[in-house]
Amino acid sequence: MRVNPTNRLGRGNPVRLSDGRQRHFLFTGAQPALPIYVESIGYNPEQESIDREEGYPCFHWLETVSGEGIVEVAGQRLTLPPHTGILLYPHIKHSYRKASDEWSTSYITFDGSQAAPMVTSLGFRHSEWFKWEQEASELSGHLTRMLVAIETADDRSGLDASSGLYRFLLLLKKYGQVSSGSSLFQHMERLNPLLAWLDSNYSDPAVGLPEMANQLNVSARYLNMLFRKAFGMTAYTYLIQLRLSKAKELISGLERKPIMQIAQEVGYRDASHFISVFRKAEGMTPEQFRKLH
Repeated sequence: MRVNPTNRLGRGNPVRLSDGRQRHFLFTGAQPALPIYVESIGYNPEQESIDREEGYPCFHWLETVSGEGIVEVAGQRLTLPPHTGILLYPHIKHSYRKASDEWSTSYITFDGSQAAPMVTSLGFRHSEWFKWEQEASELSGHLTRMLVAIETADDRSGLDASSGLYRFLLLLKKYGQVSSGSSLFQHMERLNPLLAWLDSNYSDPAVGLPEMANQLNVSARYLNMLFRKAFGMTAYTYLIQLRLSKAKELISGLERKPIMQIAQEVGYRDASHFISVFRKAEGMTPEQFRKLH
């Protein structure tokens, strides 16, 4: 684990994130072997302006501790006052800056082979803005407690941080409220019926872009526009990723089903085509993935 910068605290001493000290922990150990792991976590008492044309390579959570910020993502602008945060998907163009004299933030970035399946299984299908009640101290103070634990313990394996990350995602599911008034995600109301339909029909090899567009009674071009705004990808790319996500669950399962059978169960008539798509997306064959996981 590399830390920059930080101060060690004695065990039992409380941390005050308003004490003016920046904290940044970057994990560089064996975390990528974990199904979901923390890449970095920190607190910034004076959040600087950020502009990422290519997005961030990992999932990125940013929340306001004090003051207020402005986040721009997918061509839309969102304010980030206290008790709000935003979960950004990897590689989604975004920028943020302060909207008040001072803006302090906490953040956590994470990745792993099961990061995307876990996030989507919790219902976070796209970059999303959240708010929560002030009384939801479990969520409000969770990153603070993680920082305290990291500062007072030598977590070289990253296991403690990763368990804290898993807890954070569950708390976000429990207490987080999506802003129904945000124009950024209004189009998701149109996509949600299709996403639910795909969850039940991804195994049908006949499903493609035309069938997906027909479910919403829109043109393929308009459907791709909706998916690009929500996920930064086309509708068919989303379907491929959904099928691969389901395939990885089956490949790493205890049944050890034949690859040909798994290919058919996730919507591929031809096992060789499935293997080619899997290798291109994951950098390894399904059998190599099975050995790894």
